[in-house]
Amino acid sequence: MNVNPLQQLSRIATLAAPLASEFAAAGFQLYAVGGSVRDALLGIIELDEIDFTTDARPDDIARLMSRVCGSLWEQGREFGTIGGVLRANGIKAEVTTFRSESYVDHSRKPAVEWGDSLRADLSRRDFTLNAMALDVVALHEGREGVQTLFDFFGGYQDLVEQRLVTPIDPVVLFRDDPLRMLRAARFASRFGLQIDPAIEVAAREVADKITIVSAERIRGEIDLLMVTAQPSLGLDFIVRTGLADYFLPELPALRLEQDPIHRHKDVLAHTWAVVDKTSVDLVLRLAALFHDVGKPATRQFTPAGVTFRFHEVVGAKITRKRMTALKYPTHVIEDVCRLVELHLRFHTYKLGWSDSAVRRYVHDAGPLLERLNELTRCDSTTRNQRKATELAGRMDHLEERIIELRRREDLDNMRPALNGDEVMAILHIPPSRNVKRALDFLMEIRREEGEISRAEATHRLLEWWNDNDPPTP
Repeated sequence: MNVNPLQQLSRIATLAAPLASEFAAAGFQLYAVGGSVRDALLGIIELDEIDFTTDARPDDIARLMSRVCGSLWEQGREFGTIGGVLRANGIKAEVTTFRSESYVDHSRKPAVEWGDSLRADLSRRDFTLNAMALDVVALHEGREGVQTLFDFFGGYQDLVEQRLVTPIDPVVLFRDDPLRMLRAARFASRFGLQIDPAIEVAAREVADKITIVSAERIRGEIDLLMVTAQPSLGLDFIVRTGLADYFLPELPALRLEQDPIHRHKDVLAHTWAVVDKTSVDLVLRLAALFHDVGKPATRQFTPAGVTFRFHEVVGAKITRKRMTALKYPTHVIEDVCRLVELHLRFHTYKLGWSDSAVRRYVHDAGPLLERLNELTRCDSTTRNQRKATELAGRMDHLEERIIELRRREDLDNMRPALNGDEVMAILHIPPSRNVKRALDFLMEIRREEGEISRAEATHRLLEWWNDNDPPTP
């Protein structure tokens, strides 16, 4: 890393100065810890929140913070944490009392007691890269010749050598909070770290403990993982250790047995490749993750090879079930499922793109059109250069046809030439299912033929109505 650690850390001390002044005057220690210290050492300059640890108890923390912060939040007081926003610079600050934790037999969680040791407090952090502390009081007071960066567990060297390591036995840490196993996956993907073998062994041993973590917390970690630089690093760790079996069982199921006669791609490896190729967009990345989950249930061996007929339809149903279980917002579920269902639509138009075909594709994709196009492109992971070039060319042609058609008509807001009120007035019918049938008929004309005038729509509607026995309301 080509950064000056002291220069990077001095910025944290400057931002923390209002707090450091108050805690120093009261005779307390105050250290910046965790992500802010790690990111400063990595040269990451975006900084809007800082976590601190101190020997002060919660009542004193609240009293001192109230002098330099706006309103405080104290939901974490039971665990020694008080939060607030520094009035001087808008930095979000959370200050936590040193904690000393001891474990008792048959207990999943430690008994938390206030501590007086910085080292003991840091030893309970998840990974060494998050177990470094910066003495902001010493820096604020300008003390010379004193240690200001505390790195008892070699976190800085692990950052330099791109290793993910725990400060103490990972089994102990993972039993304390099983979500740390998913954090291991996230940090490996975010920073491109090599996961310590001891972490992987521990995760396999206690993977079942992830069941005590809420679906919301698991979803939160998945979301953070999916928008990292290379999600496949963490996703593969989750599958290898058996963690996925408990909340994303569809992923390990993609490790389909490779038949020596009917050879086909490793679907799991293909999925990782697609996810990594897509833009850093949560909906798109989730669609890439789930796009082939219907394959295990639809796999068939035929004389022509392996087929996965209708796997996109089956996959969309599986995706909805899984994302619902993980408590995703409804709109995210709908978007991801729609992309999964449509991800093969492009391949149904192998003989060229008529105006009608383009309209149907754009209409069905709706606001997800750009994401669908990207997912389709990324879904091509073939090493056959000829096939890859052919697919890219066809995709280019489709996008050119969309641009061309947009010049001639309002392609993105397709609707029938007449609205419901007009249909009822023309046909002299009350609100009923017949109105919807009439609008569907007009919409089909719009998709097939493009925009027509209201006069033409009226003529065609009456002709359709008179040529068919009016349906029963």
